Amino acid sequence: MKLSLSWLREHVELPAPTDVAELERQLVGLGIEVESIVDQAATIKGDLVVGRVLEIEELTGFKKPIRFCLVDVGNAAPQEIVCGARNFAAGDLVVVILPGGELPGGFTIGARKTYGRNSHGMICSAAELGLSGDHDGIIVLAPESAAPGTDARPLVGLDDVIIDMEITPDRGYQMSVRGVARELAYAYGAAYTDAGLSPAAAGTAEVPYAIGIEDTIGCDRFAARVVRGIDPSAPSPAWMQRRLIAAGVRTISLAVDITNYVMLELGQPMHVFDLNLLRGALVVRRARHGEKLTTLDGVARVLDAEDMVICDDTGPISLAAVMGGETSEVQPGTVDVLLEAAHWDPVMVGRTARRHKLFSEAAKRWERGVDPQLPLVALQRAVELLTAHAGGTVDERVLDIDHVAPPAPLHLAADLATRRIGLAYPVGQVAELLGHVGCTVTVGEPLMVTPPSWRPDLVAPIDLVEEVARLGGFDAIPSLLPPARGGRGLTASQVRRRTVGRALAENGYVEVLSYPFVAPAAADAFGLAADDPRRSAVKLTNPLSEQEPLLRTSLLPPLLATLKRNLARGERDLALYETGTVFLPHLATTAPPALGVDHGPSDEDWTAANAIVPEQPWHLAAVLTGDVTPAGWWGAGRPATWSDAVEAARIALSAAGLAPERVTVEAAAYAPWHPGRCAAIAVDGTVIGHAGELHPAVLSTLELPKRTCAMELDLDAVPVPPVTQAGRISSFPPALIDVALVVKTAVPAASVEAALVAGAGDLLESVRLFDVYASEQLGEGLKSLAYKLTFRAMDRTLTVEEAVAARDAAVSEASARTGATLRGA
Repeated sequence: MKLSLSWLREHVELPAPTDVAELERQLVGLGIEVESIVDQAATIKGDLVVGRVLEIEELTGFKKPIRFCLVDVGNAAPQEIVCGARNFAAGDLVVVILPGGELPGGFTIGARKTYGRNSHGMICSAAELGLSGDHDGIIVLAPESAAPGTDARPLVGLDDVIIDMEITPDRGYQMSVRGVARELAYAYGAAYTDAGLSPAAAGTAEVPYAIGIEDTIGCDRFAARVVRGIDPSAPSPAWMQRRLIAAGVRTISLAVDITNYVMLELGQPMHVFDLNLLRGALVVRRARHGEKLTTLDGVARVLDAEDMVICDDTGPISLAAVMGGETSEVQPGTVDVLLEAAHWDPVMVGRTARRHKLFSEAAKRWERGVDPQLPLVALQRAVELLTAHAGGTVDERVLDIDHVAPPAPLHLAADLATRRIGLAYPVGQVAELLGHVGCTVTVGEPLMVTPPSWRPDLVAPIDLVEEVARLGGFDAIPSLLPPARGGRGLTASQVRRRTVGRALAENGYVEVLSYPFVAPAAADAFGLAADDPRRSAVKLTNPLSEQEPLLRTSLLPPLLATLKRNLARGERDLALYETGTVFLPHLATTAPPALGVDHGPSDEDWTAANAIVPEQPWHLAAVLTGDVTPAGWWGAGRPATWSDAVEAARIALSAAGLAPERVTVEAAAYAPWHPGRCAAIAVDGTVIGHAGELHPAVLSTLELPKRTCAMELDLDAVPVPPVTQAGRISSFPPALIDVALVVKTAVPAASVEAALVAGAGDLLESVRLFDVYASEQLGEGLKSLAYKLTFRAMDRTLTVEEAVAARDAAVSEASARTGATLRGA
């Protein structure tokens, strides 16, 4: 919001001159964010002076009228200036910028030859000086208002300071000269004149126009006055135009400009109707579903049943509190007007503005809260301005339908501010500070505080505490952190999640975060069976996207969508992972009880409400496509295979603290994986996830590359390991023995490894599969698994006989469990 300093001075006696840096400091101290403070005089560089036109020569032979002027600018010789405007004559005083000057926008003025004549400077229009959008003619000053050569800035209003502020959403009263002046009056300890308390004509029994309100919740006050016989050609005064333009408001016509001016001055949005375009009595009501209205911006809008509208016999003529309609707007020939000032429900206005994407200046103020006692004052101010500049006859009848409820008093504990802020605020100081806000305070225990009508944001004692802290000075509050209570750090589950994520990242996977929303078609795309429990998903009542209204039952759909998005952007080798919750609903036939906010729920209601809350286990998923080892001068790359997805699961479970022997990997058939390249991952015999290559049909449906692999685990199903002490490290050398075992192709390598571990005994330190081999010589349906066994004792160097005996025991156990035989034996 932008306001001029001169406008503020009309309401508060600020020191003259006002130090700009101090002004900014005071505003910031009041909690008002200052975007900028601009001295308008500095927007035009160089000499901007008053000039008297001495002679005018009309130049011919050009496509448009051109005049060559001699202008007295206070120098010894007149200035030669070429100008295209025709609204001035010899003897007039004009505004001239001399060579070397610079206009707003970086337009530099120089001496040059144009239209066959030398031109030294420019005779300026209001638009060129940034004072208005009027390019029709140059500025003509009042006769004898200044001598030639005098600085023209004060004469055209360029001696002002423009303050650009960002108002927080809860302080609608600050979106006006009235509100900001009140704040500055406290900051500077200066006298303040409240324009909102100006005398105004009260409502009369007989009304100037028939108006009814059907919904007093959406509109609890509606006031109106009529002015007849105004001059439709009367322009807005220059001072008003300057202030509106400085505030960023476009000037339109006198009547409309006055409503905008009063809105900026008092904070009360208004609307003006052409009285002769209204048909029948006006009705304020909720819109009927499907009704249409073309607003002043030329957009035909379909109304919602929650919108408030003002209607006549033809239907809606205004989208209440947001924007008027075309059928009743003020025309160039309007002579009779109906001025309206009302009070609207902020929630209704905010929803209407967002629904129609129509964030007018009026709507911005309404949704933040407007003083309900302003309508009559605003109408009086508007009527006085209109008749002063356009004449007309004021109808003495005043409409005022008032259903406004007075502000409710708040009970404020006398020591609440002290306890919450940490500074000592005596009761007298609390009452004094709240009095500056406009509150009525009755001292006692507790204090009885009645907020003023212009502060609808003060609804709870803590709001009053905030005002005490703000007016008491934020700088006075020490920057001390409260002592932190001793904690136990991260939980075991939190530690595991971080450790698992770090392990995958260290192995080349990139973490992503996806929205937990999926489309109903995801289950079909994954080829899930009709009775698959993953098809039962929680449906959101108000989803972010109508195309994705369901909460995910697996991490893979949004993760694969992320994979596809990166492929579309040129990436080819990808390894992504994500950890997060999935949502598994409890199927129930009864709705949960409605829980109120006036008291806590009973144990029965709490249990019933939680009974339908979906289970939300924490999952881990990873996807791979392209090469896991890139190609280069060192050789060919290696593409990702189903075994890499299985290895990702092993890495995660190892990081989670599980010993390898507790993890088993077995062939499985589980959508959306390829039935021949899918592995079930089990911990202590319980399946907690799957890994492998995705089904070709799924990849085709999702438009993903062939051989794309994926893994998903239920981390919450993984037992949290107890804290263990690290074992002693042996200082004796290891004994390394390799064994190659021949087993049937269907035997999992993990089963063979588990048998070797069980048979080798305590001397076995580690076992690692380093080769898998199959050939015709080996035999059909057979494969060779080569393992590296490492044996070591804690108290001695092992003999060859001890190592071989441990090896033979391991092979014997593998033979007994899996039918393995030593290769070459």
